[in-house]
Amino acid sequence: MDDDWSRQSTEPLPIIVATRTSRRHRRTRTLPPGRRRHRTVGVVAAMLALVTVAGVYLGSRLWHEVLAAADDFVATEGHDIIVEVHEGDSTVAIAETLADREVVVTAGAFVEAAGENQAISAIQPGFYRLHTFISASEAVERLADPRNRTGRVVIPEGRQLDDVQDVKTGAVTEGILTLVSRATCVVLDGDERCVDGAALRQAAASVDLATLKVPDWAVASAEALRGDHRRIEGLIAAGAWNVDPIAAPADIVASLITASVNRYTAAGLGSTAAGAELATYQVLIVASLVQREAAAADFAKVARVIINRLTAGQNLELDSTVNYVLQQQEVATTDADRAESTPWNTYAAPGLPATPICSPSAEAIAAAARPAEGDWMYFVTVDRQGTTVFTSDYQQHLVNVELARANGVLDSAR
Repeated sequence: MDDDWSRQSTEPLPIIVATRTSRRHRRTRTLPPGRRRHRTVGVVAAMLALVTVAGVYLGSRLWHEVLAAADDFVATEGHDIIVEVHEGDSTVAIAETLADREVVVTAGAFVEAAGENQAISAIQPGFYRLHTFISASEAVERLADPRNRTGRVVIPEGRQLDDVQDVKTGAVTEGILTLVSRATCVVLDGDERCVDGAALRQAAASVDLATLKVPDWAVASAEALRGDHRRIEGLIAAGAWNVDPIAAPADIVASLITASVNRYTAAGLGSTAAGAELATYQVLIVASLVQREAAAADFAKVARVIINRLTAGQNLELDSTVNYVLQQQEVATTDADRAESTPWNTYAAPGLPATPICSPSAEAIAAAARPAEGDWMYFVTVDRQGTTVFTSDYQQHLVNVELARANGVLDSAR
């Protein structure tokens, strides 16, 4: 830009003329006073305009530099925090959250930095470890780094709340509470912290059911088992979940139950099983039995066997319900185990167990709600390929059991 704001005027030089009366005296011919005044005002206005333009230009540059400097925290010591990215959050929404939590100075700075990093588009809903008082570009990098994601837990289908050990192999299958506890482990400012599994168990056993968000259709059964954490068995669904690693144990349990009930509803829970008029909670219980007793291809048939036995008033006699309370489990239960009276043992008592015995899949729920049509009362897996045969005749069932014994899979007989 040209900085010479006082160029010479283009106004013509004064014209000198001689009068008729005296050649010795000359006078300057100037413009009339009105015109002089107008010319002066014009020059001043022009100069003011130039000064204004220059001032705006320089001011805008200075303001931009001030804002640029304010886009990032400078030499400020912060601390680690957990930030949640919600389902459907846009980059702007994430930016506003970060600004509110003092991770970045302004939301706009984060949005601008995010536009230069394609990894930000892959950010998934969940919880992330970030740091307060950092630059916008560093916030983007931290958020995009998968190592900073925390609180993600995957619960396999058919898993129960507690850990169980296989009698033969000694292998331990981690329960839902252990999986959730591990998912909460996070290092904040150099110190690792986890929500202990025992604390989750205690919350499940003793916290008010309304606080735990237990649905109305499960309250009566859960209330009957007050003091026992297994009263919420089955209410935490299988699948991938995000849990707040710094939340209170009761809040973690409540968030999982709330999200699970929504998922169950989407899977069809709430429908009634054909011919048995099962209540919603009973459908969930039957689904958990089906999940533990059969391969997916046979879910609907096994559901029908269970409903037929209930209708006939016959004990279900399912080893899975005996195993449920045992820390060490085996497919073939002992006589002593089957004789043990528990709220879940369907050898010792008629009807359904007190609660589900695991977290069933959507397919198992669908089978329980809409079982296959048939008069079967018995089923047994007869070979190691998983072939399961069904019959309504007890004598034929005994023949099938002998076949299962001969093939080494007697422990699957029913």
